[in-house]
Amino acid sequence: MIEIKVREYLFKGIGMILLSMLSFSVNAQELNEYLIEAGENNPEVRANFRQYMAALERVPQVGSLPDPQLNLGVFLRPMETLMGNQRADLSLMQMFPWFGMLRTQKDEASMMANAAYERFRESKNQLYFEVKNTYYQLHQLQNEIEIMEENLEILRMMERLAIIRYQGGSIGQVATSASQAVRSAGTNVSTPSAASMSMGGAGQTVGAQPQMGQSPAGGGMGGMDQGGGSGGKLSDVLRLQIQIRAAESQLETLADNKAPLITRFNKLLNREKNASVALQRELMPKLLLYDEQSYIDSVLEDNPMLKMFDAEASAFTKKEEMAKLEGRPMIGVGANYMVFSPRAEMGFPGGSGAMEYMPSGMGNNMVMPMVTLTLPIYRKKFKAAQAEARYGRESMELQKENAQNNLIIQLEEVIRDIRDTERKVTLLEDQVELTQQALDLMVTGYASEGTSFEELLSVQRELLDYRIDLLNAIVNQHTAYAMLDMLVASEVRD
Repeated sequence: MIEIKVREYLFKGIGMILLSMLSFSVNAQELNEYLIEAGENNPEVRANFRQYMAALERVPQVGSLPDPQLNLGVFLRPMETLMGNQRADLSLMQMFPWFGMLRTQKDEASMMANAAYERFRESKNQLYFEVKNTYYQLHQLQNEIEIMEENLEILRMMERLAIIRYQGGSIGQVATSASQAVRSAGTNVSTPSAASMSMGGAGQTVGAQPQMGQSPAGGGMGGMDQGGGSGGKLSDVLRLQIQIRAAESQLETLADNKAPLITRFNKLLNREKNASVALQRELMPKLLLYDEQSYIDSVLEDNPMLKMFDAEASAFTKKEEMAKLEGRPMIGVGANYMVFSPRAEMGFPGGSGAMEYMPSGMGNNMVMPMVTLTLPIYRKKFKAAQAEARYGRESMELQKENAQNNLIIQLEEVIRDIRDTERKVTLLEDQVELTQQALDLMVTGYASEGTSFEELLSVQRELLDYRIDLLNAIVNQHTAYAMLDMLVASEVRD
């Protein structure tokens, strides 16, 4: 007997897992399409991607030599020299930084580009969580409306039953209808029947309901006052009508809550606020696939925020190396080209007097190779630059350590919430099923005058509360999984 029960539970568990996987694979694509659309259109994510592209363009800017220097001088009056009359002076100089400087500058720019990319990934993961969270809230709202509508139908059936019982009529057919309404409730806790939600649907209210003191069949309070021979109470009818009015008001409130959620969802996707949102995805209970340590390892390895701190720390390391290399001399290599014109002979050889003899100049142009060297003798600024980079790197390392601690705390809280919702879903599913059976029996008992009205209303409210709690537990479970996906940087599932 024990083996049979174990086998039944095993088969039931396997069946639930397979059903959940099948439902997820069929319906996940719809949400994934919304996530892809949000990633492509959201302004904040697009802005962060542009910052990453801008950071990439900085890499070729710092990985090349400084521009050469060209100097040209022209004498307004030729300068007479022994070689001739100098007309112009032309010099060209190319400076070379110390060995390894260009490579270090390029590595630093690449690290900053990597940090910008991880910042873009983090913003995209944040966006995906917000889209999922809003989607689940819409799903919860739509299902809550359907649960309230089914509860309202049960109340109306009970009202008809109370009216007929008060009037002393036949209650067999009404009791059967009420039992069917109770049994049909609770079968679509996780699946909305509406194909889509839009601003038009958000403003709609529930259909016309019976007025206070009026039965669904059209009989007024006067008709009820004429009955009462079977032992029914007029107070039962009035209390049910109070419950119906409260349920109708709550339905109208829930319908009004659609508009801001739909607007928020569409604006996350950068769409028109009136665009319809399809809600055909089933939210089935899920099971945690891996142990806690596996998720911690995944977070520490793949989280974009931690990778961003690593990239920025590496960039500061490169800046420290650059500060050291800037303290080394820069070498310049160039040439000086001097332009001469011939000069005529002046004076007489051996002559005396004011006119001294000066031989003629041939006017040959001259080329002079040059080498220059900077002398970085003021060391205080280089030491300060190295200390600045070192403090920046240590700051990034400490920020990463703090982020790791916060992520591990968040992860453990999320895993705790997931496991808590797993227990709640299992418990509430049983409670909904058992309360549904109890209410079905009590409706039949009330029809045969075997159940008190107070007990009937109490069980009816318990069924409503359990169904709402079950819906909230399933939605909270999927929201927790969305948070888990954000922490481990799991983006769009295929």
